Amino acid sequence: MKRKFDPIALEILWRRLISIVDEADGSVARTAFSSLLRDAHDYTCMFTDRRGRELAQGSFVTPGQSGAMAIGVRKLVSGLDESSLHPGDIFITNDPWALAGHLNDVCVLSPIFHSQKLVAYTACVFHHSDIGGRVSSDNHDVFEDGLFIPFVKLYQAGELNEAVLEMIRWNVRTPDEVIGDIRSQISANHVCAEKICRMLEEYNMDCLDDLADEIIDRTEKSMRLSISQVPSGVYRAEGIIEQMDGREDLVVKAAVTVDNGNITVDLDGSSGQVDWGGNVVYNFTYAYVFMALKSMFDPELPNNHGCSRPIVLKAPEGSIVNCKFPVAVAARMQIGHFVTEIIYRAMAQVLPDRVVAASGGTPAAMNIFYGKRGNGQPFHSVIIRGGGMGASEDADGPHVYIFPANGANTPVEIFESDTPIIVEQRSVIADSGGPGKQRGGLGKVEVFRIPDDAYAPSGPVNLGIQAGRFRYPPHGLADGQYGQLAQFSVNGNPGNPYGLTQLVPGDVITMDAAGGGGYGPPLERDIELVANDVLDGYVSLHNAKTIYGVIIDPATMAVDMEATLSYRATQRKIP
Repeated sequence: MKRKFDPIALEILWRRLISIVDEADGSVARTAFSSLLRDAHDYTCMFTDRRGRELAQGSFVTPGQSGAMAIGVRKLVSGLDESSLHPGDIFITNDPWALAGHLNDVCVLSPIFHSQKLVAYTACVFHHSDIGGRVSSDNHDVFEDGLFIPFVKLYQAGELNEAVLEMIRWNVRTPDEVIGDIRSQISANHVCAEKICRMLEEYNMDCLDDLADEIIDRTEKSMRLSISQVPSGVYRAEGIIEQMDGREDLVVKAAVTVDNGNITVDLDGSSGQVDWGGNVVYNFTYAYVFMALKSMFDPELPNNHGCSRPIVLKAPEGSIVNCKFPVAVAARMQIGHFVTEIIYRAMAQVLPDRVVAASGGTPAAMNIFYGKRGNGQPFHSVIIRGGGMGASEDADGPHVYIFPANGANTPVEIFESDTPIIVEQRSVIADSGGPGKQRGGLGKVEVFRIPDDAYAPSGPVNLGIQAGRFRYPPHGLADGQYGQLAQFSVNGNPGNPYGLTQLVPGDVITMDAAGGGGYGPPLERDIELVANDVLDGYVSLHNAKTIYGVIIDPATMAVDMEATLSYRATQRKIP
């Protein structure tokens, strides 16, 4: 007989499930080796019911991983024979087409047994800094991207398959860190499994099936109700995405059909897959479609399988948004992150109060530095850098945000301890946020120096960049203006942000992240807000006058209100 849950018990159990995943998430912060995981939080923990349906994920996840895992784990689980599973089994894979879209995202998956009965699965995906291969956006196939780990058992009934770890160890540059991070993943899964079994014992439950059905069904009902309140129709938008010099731009087209509680997103007409690493697998595309729609329709509801039931994605096979093996995928975020922005642009026609303008942190800028220290010891470090977030109808965009990917900026002190490289400057860039009634968030400049003293590295330092916004700035909405472009230079000269750059001692690298787009006409921005922006160093006196129509005395920094109102009135009359 199916078990029923009263509202109070259901809420307690639901929150208990989320807290369990958060505990697993917390164990990563304490045990991971890589700063990309410990400090930037580029990982996701989750667990599913025994059918592979996502039941809970951590409170602080990376959307590209979590959304892709929800699809991928369910498919992996559906292919398993339950009779072949045992307590202590652990699987591992980094198949981009099975999960999160590139080889650096390694998944560790564990079945959970309670009283010798399979009750659930727990999984975590880590973005490993090092997966071997050629660390560059301009790879031509996935074999250049690094080590491909098929879906195999890492542990069989508690017994480690040493051969798998040895295979990994001999194909990466920093094996101790990589193996340490895999052990951190195993630990996170163990925490999740142990806490789930304890909960089942405390509440005298044999399995999670009835609870999972209740949570997933209620979530689906809530999501569909929110969608049904939007007028039915087809809402379209497209985005142009830059490629490296000498190649045609790419286009992603989206038609979002809203129909009585259902949404279908059709990306037909998008460009075909390319011969560099920007290709996006279906799972990763779905993840950022889902992220956009979930944030608009039911943002407060915890994510699980029920959230995704009303959303269908159609993406033509062989396109940049549904690429085919064996194309290169290492830099899939350079295209995939734009999907959320394009969905927002389409839905701005009907939900202008629930979207944000384009962000300078789309795509997130990933910088991979590797080489050898002066003593010959290898180093390999990844930092993910954000830009100004786009403004919304009722708020300025935050500064220096990694969006929509989520994540944190690695502290300078951590980066300098992981590498011999010096960070000479990290600061926001004045006037980089797109002007508007609501101003876009500011981008930032970061300056790195390769030391040429006693701490100089041995041999060249390799720099791989995955980024964008070097040619097309983040757009505004509702007459808001563009944010500032990103820039990359080496020793003051324009660098190549699409390939692998080799640096030598004494080189200075400057990276400007783009600002976010503005929302609404700049001349409608509150005068006091413009004055505060000038005092804070976010907007220059020149832009305050010429763009926002606010005249400030440079000696007293006080607003000349009469001159300002007169000037604004004049500017509004100019066609």
